[in-house]
Amino acid sequence: MQDDKPVILYVDDDQDFLDGMRVILESNGYAMLEALSAEEGLKVFRREKPDLVLVDLMMEEVDAGTSFIKELKLLGSNLPIIMISSAGDNLSLTADYTELGLAGLFQKPVDPKTLLTVLKAKLKKKPA
Repeated sequence: MQDDKPVILYVDDDQDFLDGMRVILESNGYAMLEALSAEEGLKVFRREKPDLVLVDLMMEEVDAGTSFIKELKLLGSNLPIIMISSAGDNLSLTADYTELGLAGLFQKPVDPKTLLTVLKAKLKKKPA
């Protein structure tokens, strides 16, 4: 938490999506960290210890988001992780999301109201 605001790390290689998400999150009481790659995301995650992670499925590699999530799990993270993708109906063909233990899955463009509802519910369950 930063200044009593939940901290959300958003990992996406599209700066426009990062900028749009920052507006949504910060105008609704969240602090946002960003990373443009899975590798950078891991560095930010280790350094900043966010409360929740949003990650794009397809970044520098088709399955970069999936690999990033697996790395977080190997680090012992049990934080809520929400995957965001533009893959549409092919999402279920790309990865087994139940195996990844995701807290949510959204298709781009993300509906802000739905996302904020899910964030509120997932962060409420976070241990004090």
